[in-house]
Amino acid sequence: MEVANAVVMAQRLLRPKLVTAILVVDATAGNGNDTLFLADNTPNTTVVWAFDIQTQALTKTQELLTNHELDYKVHLVLDSHAHIPKYINQPVDAAMFNLGYLPGGDHAISTSSDTTIQAIAQTLQLLAADGLVTIAAYPGYEHGRLELQAVHEYLTSLSQKMFTVACWSMVNQKNSPPVLYVIEKIRSEQLEGSTSLKD
Repeated sequence: MEVANAVVMAQRLLRPKLVTAILVVDATAGNGNDTLFLADNTPNTTVVWAFDIQTQALTKTQELLTNHELDYKVHLVLDSHAHIPKYINQPVDAAMFNLGYLPGGDHAISTSSDTTIQAIAQTLQLLAADGLVTIAAYPGYEHGRLELQAVHEYLTSLSQKMFTVACWSMVNQKNSPPVLYVIEKIRSEQLEGSTSLKD
């Protein structure tokens, strides 16, 4: 079994959702590992959308998908994840966010709080009932720490009548390990069966 970290835990939680997924999103393609995971663990008919602002990232993602013969089901978009609604108008079954900078790339180019929160909000609007969003955040450097704070503040403001939001992190590791947030959209029938939920 793989050693647990934020990305591994995200994959473990997403796998059951991906079995029947119709449309999934990698909001931060990076080197393509999350895109490959989504493509490899969904049915052949599933559509995968992957976004990144760096040509270098999408080139690496394309190469990885081609090597695994999975590029046929993936749409690669050279654009900010803040513009997801420009490309997707169908329910999203699952989405992954892996924040920070491109490993092996320019560390000065990184996800930013404003566009990240905009992208999360828009993804949640598109999220199908029972849909799942995972967000891996990296507080080990100053920009990442500030982004984590902003994301945490936004997620704690979400209505518990509409979403469940959980946070997972390693507590015995040094150097501020990554933090994973998991958001699930609540089905309407779940709401009707509950009398204890509050805004």
